[in-house]
Amino acid sequence: MSPKDLLLALVVIVAWGLNFVVIKVGLDGLPPMLLGALRFALVAFPAALFIRRPKLPWRWLLAYGATISLGQFAFLFEAMAHGMPPGLASLVLQSQAFFTLFFAALFLRERLRPASVLGLLVAAGGLAMIGLEGDHVTPMLALLLTLCAGAMWAMGNIITRRFGNVDLVALVVWGALVPPLPFLALSWWLEGQARIVDSLLNIHLSSLLSLAYLAFIATMLGYGLWSTLLSRYPAGKVAPFSLLVPVVGLSSSAWLLGERLGPLQWAGGALVMVGLLINVFGPRLFSGRAAGRATPSR
Repeated sequence: MSPKDLLLALVVIVAWGLNFVVIKVGLDGLPPMLLGALRFALVAFPAALFIRRPKLPWRWLLAYGATISLGQFAFLFEAMAHGMPPGLASLVLQSQAFFTLFFAALFLRERLRPASVLGLLVAAGGLAMIGLEGDHVTPMLALLLTLCAGAMWAMGNIITRRFGNVDLVALVVWGALVPPLPFLALSWWLEGQARIVDSLLNIHLSSLLSLAYLAFIATMLGYGLWSTLLSRYPAGKVAPFSLLVPVVGLSSSAWLLGERLGPLQWAGGALVMVGLLINVFGPRLFSGRAAGRATPSR
């Protein structure tokens, strides 16, 4: 990867890692479902007027928007509103990698590789350790909601596997047409008309800046640059950079918000990262060792 493209990858990782701190700031002034409605309204309008719709049936666009956009962020925003620390959220959300493996085996009949199973078990142990200390630092409900967000992301990954080659930016923009009205309906139901009106009438500058960041930096810029990198390099060379998102998320949350995790949560977080590394790089190591054993000596 060229130095210029490496810099682009790091810009994306920083943008996505800081995303969790920005969500926390946004939630200080707006209720979670209203924040979701406004975020995706900004992504979709007016961008959808200038970006051509991806060549996909509407049912797949609806499925994508309902899972990766609506489902993932409804659970994530609600989890963070219920006390999920931003840095820890960035880490636990990576459980999507293992939910994706499970859903692929269940719905696509893909075979689970030994390295993936090992990585899953290691990460599951890490999540269990995080949960053991959850009552002291993170409410268990918030942890479960974040896992639900990861599961919705994973379901969206399974759906996108049916697309083949598709313009990622167009997919994100047109998929963003789906969530605003459901988010608004959820806000009306869960948060109430009075809170919606009060939040909008007394919206703070910090909330407006958070919305702008979530819509234009984390979403439009982030996915735009990520799409550019995927068009230039194999996915296997680009995807591992996403492992740095929790690193940025945890460090920025500690630096900017003073987030402090307990010893078990740090240990559990380390195990989750090890599990993710095994899942990403383990198959190559396993196949390399197998090839080495199969090579005849001379």
